[in-house]
Amino acid sequence: MKKLMLTLALAVSAMGAQAAVPVAKIQAMLAKPKVMCGRFDQSKTLAGMKKPLAASGRFCVVQEKGVLWRTLQPFPNTLRLTKGEIVHYQGDRVSMRLDAKTEPTVRMINQVLFSLLAGDLAQLEQLFKVDGTVGADSWNVTLEAREPALAKAIGTIRLDGGAYVNNIVISEASGDRTSIVFSKIEAGDKAMSADEAALF
Repeated sequence: MKKLMLTLALAVSAMGAQAAVPVAKIQAMLAKPKVMCGRFDQSKTLAGMKKPLAASGRFCVVQEKGVLWRTLQPFPNTLRLTKGEIVHYQGDRVSMRLDAKTEPTVRMINQVLFSLLAGDLAQLEQLFKVDGTVGADSWNVTLEAREPALAKAIGTIRLDGGAYVNNIVISEASGDRTSIVFSKIEAGDKAMSADEAALF
């Protein structure tokens, strides 16, 4: 996730795009809670390596505030993205901090990652070409970067879900592949634990 966050910074730019019909339908299907938390299981396959790297933990998406990504296994660490900064914790220690005042792309990185986790395709259309299908209660889309620099780093991103995003698969141009499965999703203020809320 940390690598993805930094990669997205390569080609963040404002570009207008007309909303495709599937996007409007998917947006109507998606729940839009102010607070959403759940479990993630991530598997990353590196080019040239047979065994994927696995990680799991908790995530929270809070409207108007940002994203909390807490890896619990195999090694605990926390990534917090807010409008003003990105902070990476190793235990209680801050191992990386990027401030929006000195790193202007921080605000846009936050917007892209928030949009991915929340399934906000209208925002994602600014950076990606969106193609997909919509069923009665499910949908899937493939995102292809509009900006050549971003396309060179990230090949495609595939999302699928229903009321929430269930899976994200990122196929990088390098051959690396990251698959993230979301489960046990809860919405509302009670979805966050007290220590998670304290980080915002």
